[in-house]
Amino acid sequence: MRKLIKGLLEVTSDKSFMHLIEIVEVIVSKLLSLLMVVVIFATLGDLAIFIFKEILSPEEGRFSQTLFKTFGLFLNVLIALEILENITGYLKKHVLQVELVIVTSLIAIARKIIILDLKVTEGIEIIGLGIAILSLSISYLIIRSSNSKKDD
Repeated sequence: MRKLIKGLLEVTSDKSFMHLIEIVEVIVSKLLSLLMVVVIFATLGDLAIFIFKEILSPEEGRFSQTLFKTFGLFLNVLIALEILENITGYLKKHVLQVELVIVTSLIAIARKIIILDLKVTEGIEIIGLGIAILSLSISYLIIRSSNSKKDD
């Protein structure tokens, strides 16, 4: 009976619980990586279909709109690749790399600005995007400078 109680206490100890949580984190991260690969290939397929439909047979006067949509789709692929890099970086080091997250966010906002239709966009949204870019850029500068000081 004592062995059973002792074994039960060991299983419920903080060390065992934290080990279980680490295993769950690794499994979830690997599943996210696999799902992100599926998303990347689906996005590539969407991009290829769009290019073949729109670029190779454009309608009169729509080329500039098509070009911006194409850039947006390209940036979607890059954002998905950055997210995959975030996940795999976490799997390698078990640390979330804040610099990568900020860069991914900057790419996402750049995508939003590239595909932004100024005719239907309100001024407050443009101001918000500007504030987001400024905040993320300052954050990136701070993280980058602190990382370079650690390397020295």
